[in-house]
Amino acid sequence: MLRRTTVALFALLIATPLTAQVPEGMQMRVDRSTNSADPDDVPEVDVRVMGDGFHVNTGPAVVLWKDDDTASRPFTLSGRFVLGEPSSHANYYGLIYGGGSLDETGQNYMYFLVAQNGTYIVKHRAGESVHDIQARTPHDAVQTPNSDGRSVNQLEVRVGSDETEFVVNGTVVHTVENTGMAGRTDGIWGVRVNHVIPNMHIDGLGISR
Repeated sequence: MLRRTTVALFALLIATPLTAQVPEGMQMRVDRSTNSADPDDVPEVDVRVMGDGFHVNTGPAVVLWKDDDTASRPFTLSGRFVLGEPSSHANYYGLIYGGGSLDETGQNYMYFLVAQNGTYIVKHRAGESVHDIQARTPHDAVQTPNSDGRSVNQLEVRVGSDETEFVVNGTVVHTVENTGMAGRTDGIWGVRVNHVIPNMHIDGLGISR
């Protein structure tokens, strides 16, 4: 029988400017752009409850999680990401897992993200270093904005004993063996929304075993 753990902590969220105190139990890490050619458009991140999920506007890139939300393999992490309007250019959003020390200089996590240009990435982050597990790759399963600027992408990370599948809208887009950096699967899970994304809604976020 599947057990599903939902991110009830997001039900506590209010509009949260970058300089405000994060609600109890909620952690937020902001990654400001250091690229003068690709700056953050506004200085704040806005996070608020909306319907059955939560809404994020960036600003700088942000990672959101709760310290108690951890998983060890095997597990499936999933969430639905609704882009309400395109960014000024392709920026990525999606799931993080296998996290540790997320609020410290030694941050460590895996992430599986998609972008409005129909590509996905799988990466590992350790401190300020980022390692490609799968560099940006186009795939037809990644929904791009329609004529109204809206796209919906259901993402899953299916972590098994020996390998991990990365799934977009029900289609497995990539598979890796759980070895090396890709084997760092156990730990905190949550989401990452990169910078300059003005209208992102996330719901259905949780794990099943």
